Amino acid sequence: EGELIQRWVLNEANYKGKVLRLWISSLTAEAIRDGFQNLQDAKQFDNLYFAGFSRAIGDWLLGMNATRLYTLKYGGFKQLLSVGRVQTPTLAMLVQRHHEIENFKPEPFWELKTLYREVLFSYEKGRFLKKEDGETLLQEIENKPFEILTVIKKNGKETPPRLFDLTSLQVYCNKRFSYSADQTLKIVQKLYEQKVVTYPRVDTTYLPNDVYPKIAGILKKMNSYSSFIQPLLGQKIRKSAKVFNDKKVTDHHAIIPTGFEKKLISQEQNVYDAIARRFIAAFYPDCLVAKTTVHGAVGEVKFKAHGKVILEEGWRVLFPKPKKKNNTFTDDNSEDNPKKKEEEERILPDFKKGETGEHTPSLLEKMTQPPKNYTEATLLRGMETAGKTVDDDELRDLMKENGIGRPSTRAAIIETLFRRKYIVRKRKQVVATEMGIQLIDVIQNPMLKSAELTGKWEKQLRDIGNGKYSAKLFIDNMKKMVTDLVDEVRMAKATKRFAPQTANTKFAKPKKTRTSKNKIAGATCPKCKQGDLLKGKSAYGCSRWKEGCDFRLPFSFLGKKIPEKQLARLVEYGSTIQLAGFKKEGKKVKGNLKFNDSFQLFLKEKEARKVGSQQIKKVAKPISQKNKK
Repeated sequence: EGELIQRWVLNEANYKGKVLRLWISSLTAEAIRDGFQNLQDAKQFDNLYFAGFSRAIGDWLLGMNATRLYTLKYGGFKQLLSVGRVQTPTLAMLVQRHHEIENFKPEPFWELKTLYREVLFSYEKGRFLKKEDGETLLQEIENKPFEILTVIKKNGKETPPRLFDLTSLQVYCNKRFSYSADQTLKIVQKLYEQKVVTYPRVDTTYLPNDVYPKIAGILKKMNSYSSFIQPLLGQKIRKSAKVFNDKKVTDHHAIIPTGFEKKLISQEQNVYDAIARRFIAAFYPDCLVAKTTVHGAVGEVKFKAHGKVILEEGWRVLFPKPKKKNNTFTDDNSEDNPKKKEEEERILPDFKKGETGEHTPSLLEKMTQPPKNYTEATLLRGMETAGKTVDDDELRDLMKENGIGRPSTRAAIIETLFRRKYIVRKRKQVVATEMGIQLIDVIQNPMLKSAELTGKWEKQLRDIGNGKYSAKLFIDNMKKMVTDLVDEVRMAKATKRFAPQTANTKFAKPKKTRTSKNKIAGATCPKCKQGDLLKGKSAYGCSRWKEGCDFRLPFSFLGKKIPEKQLARLVEYGSTIQLAGFKKEGKKVKGNLKFNDSFQLFLKEKEARKVGSQQIKKVAKPISQKNKK
């Protein structure tokens, strides 16, 4: 921390004179001039120094003693076991997720749905845990008409996404560009040094009110985005409480462009573009939407369906929709908040209350899913909220004070765990290695591996910085905790010794239960990856056909009825085994059914081997004694 480093230098030099502090959030000439014209007395930052000092001493005391303690107790002389105040609870989160996945037992459940006027309605009371309960209702509604009970239309607003703090920027770039947290930090740090964005190592998404008069000037300088900015300049710049709030600004404000533009390389441009679009969007009007909820019933069995139409895009003009239909990522505020992802734009027919008609009900069998492995994006969010899954922005703000580590150090903590071979990447997932799992398993003290308790330490350090907690008390408590830990581990019986090893990765897999492999209805559509497969009269189709998914899996192809087992194999693996009995040009042929790039069926015929003009069959030859091994 800058304040701590400079204080240590001054203390070492035994300097006793007056000190003035330059406090700026960007490196532009204008910001530096303003900073020098408003130098502040260093005494105003004493609490910041006390907080940094407490953090450094606490981390040193715990890391040095606990690492040596566990290495000698369990690692012997050849295997270093690294333990730290932040890295150990972070690793514990990954190990806990590993155990949750490994011990997960999938269980079946059933969903009752019905198709009316090309809209899929869902049973209002949710899923069934017993198949017979669902089948009873299915039989009850099969030959009865569907009736529309109510049509509720409501207009709503969607506010612009928040400005970036460092963690949300790292989350965004991991999901959008697959950049690691450390990679994003290095890129945005370089952007800061090139004067194009403000100070990046921040933990707030707000701006102070005194920045508001400068907004128009910053926007005018952003020539690369002039088509988006021009509509804003002819009117008063929007001032939202979700953007400007002095009480929620910490040492520095949210990351925003400075208005200074420079030619950037591709990765730098990607990160800058994300920051710039979020900044511009903050001053655009809300997105106006019309939401429709339709309630229907078959007898006493009630169903519902939802639809949404965007009336005015507002800020969404800055975030064009992805071109690929199966690309679920969107460049708006939903990238780090799954529960805020609204239904995709879905126009419902003009339903009228009291109308009735025929419908097609179905009972879909599904399986409960295990928790997902962490990605760097979700791991960063977990560190921010002390291991708790929090989707609401306001609640997340409240929990930041109890998060693990600081925004500026979380990327380094994750990289440290990679370097020490406690975790590895598996595509975009981050998983614990066997060594990491064993380390957490031998650490019995909850203070060392509890994200929540570590978050409380972080809260105390913040309170020291705000003058609400004693630095001496924090360090005294840390000393006592370390002393108790040493006594506890020394007295414990060492039941395990770590052998020197590399990062053997033990990927967790949920335990399998015996279920029917031939189930197709309810399976995920292989084309759009979002809908469920429904069984019709002559084919399976996607439940999202109203949204444009035209996937169709016929029961018969080229004159042959396809066994249900092979259709299921086709959906899961993209190919059947070799089948006989297809009719082509009046002849019977063999081959494998596959999907082409558009997910249309085609037959890949069995190829006959040729020698000159003669076709021959492949004959298995016995292995001679000479060739046996």
